[in-house]
Amino acid sequence: MECLSKHRTTLAMLALLLAGCAVATGGASQSGPHLSPTECRDLAALRSNAPPTMAQHRSELAALRKAGYDPSPWYDPYYPEDLQAAQRLVDYWFKTECQPFQPG
Repeated sequence: MECLSKHRTTLAMLALLLAGCAVATGGASQSGPHLSPTECRDLAALRSNAPPTMAQHRSELAALRKAGYDPSPWYDPYYPEDLQAAQRLVDYWFKTECQPFQPG
């Protein structure tokens, strides 16, 4: 039973990563940068350990949604793996698209 659970988790993570790759390679729904300048600014502020604002949290959630995470109110059997996969993708986007907002 535990083995089956691990396989489901692995499959869920793989599906999220593939979805992220489709988005990252310029899927039909979006071309150009994945993160807006506002999202870059807010994500940089959140990484600075300053007290977060509600607007910064909303930007972070918007970026996670773009990366395929759905924080639905229903039971998610793949939590926290699906959130962590989306966070990794957003971190990648931040590193590659938000250079002016990163500490030098």
